[in-house]
Amino acid sequence: MTEKTVFPTIGILGGGQLAQMLALDGYPLGFRFIFFDPTADACAGLVGDLMVADYGNEIALDEFAKKCDFVTYDFENVPVEAAEFVAKRSAIFPHPKVLEIAQDRLKEKLLFKSLDIPIAEFHSVDSYSELLFAAKSCGHDGFLKTRRLGYDGKGQHRITEKTDLKELWAEIDGGSFVLEHAVNFIREISVIVVRNVHGETQFYPLCENKHKNGILTTTLVPAKPSQVSATAYEYAQKIADTLSYVGVLVIEMFETQDGLYINEMAPRVHNSGHWSIEGAVTSQFENHLRAGMGLSIGSTQMSLGYSAMINWIGEIPKIALNTKEKGIYWHIYGKQERKGRKVGHSTVVADNAEDLHKKVVKLAELLQK
Repeated sequence: MTEKTVFPTIGILGGGQLAQMLALDGYPLGFRFIFFDPTADACAGLVGDLMVADYGNEIALDEFAKKCDFVTYDFENVPVEAAEFVAKRSAIFPHPKVLEIAQDRLKEKLLFKSLDIPIAEFHSVDSYSELLFAAKSCGHDGFLKTRRLGYDGKGQHRITEKTDLKELWAEIDGGSFVLEHAVNFIREISVIVVRNVHGETQFYPLCENKHKNGILTTTLVPAKPSQVSATAYEYAQKIADTLSYVGVLVIEMFETQDGLYINEMAPRVHNSGHWSIEGAVTSQFENHLRAGMGLSIGSTQMSLGYSAMINWIGEIPKIALNTKEKGIYWHIYGKQERKGRKVGHSTVVADNAEDLHKKVVKLAELLQK
């Protein structure tokens, strides 16, 4: 057995914080990492080798693939063509066909619809006349979202009775969109499922998520059980099996009085799973690597009874490096501060819900200093 097989090299397309955390949880297992990103200051470069090149540079991609035993992704908007190019030269997970679906909101919704999984009503919008029809159909209560490259609230526009549709269409200068009917939901939840190459599947406890301006701010785990909790896992299992998925897959959902509606999927480790670094026996990052390499999946149980994750958006709290509280953890990504950018997060773990609440309140006080 060669040294390369004993200590496999894992390549990651994309060099953001998710790639960074994948590597940090993979190093204790003896894995080696190399990152591919067009940006020279990509934060994953702080913890491993970084190849800087455009995703369309086939010479660089070929060199990258030859160095890797396995390849995965830091984010779902890696160009499918780049992923397919690498897939011909190295084992890659999840399959590029999953990226193709996840990168296009319309294809994603059609997948859910084909599986008889409830989604909000929607309309494809490629012209001003289609926008007028879609807005009327939803009672001028919906969200116009770009079909591609939309995340963290980017490429989204709220549609109400007050929206000047002609002005909006001129502002966005055309393109391909999906207009979703607004959903009156009780809460937003996410299911984190991990499935390996053998079809073995495990779920993390249900997550409850809170957003602001389309960006995740807080995740609480486990979410309070409800009558639709089991259904959430069933939907996630159905999607993962249909895609023959390998790795961590996250399904975001709206819980309403009428049941669950699927919002979208993320074919990668996910922001709502950051709590698992300290809060679970095996983090989502380690399990993503285990799944893709055909290893057994680690326990997804809570390490303690409860956990929470709070994102830092735009700037790093000054208190982060100056305090240490039991059960509160700080994660700084090494990214330049910028409005709307995720630059770090805090996680909190506790034995019970009351203790978690006290620690979250304590964290909020620290963050305000």
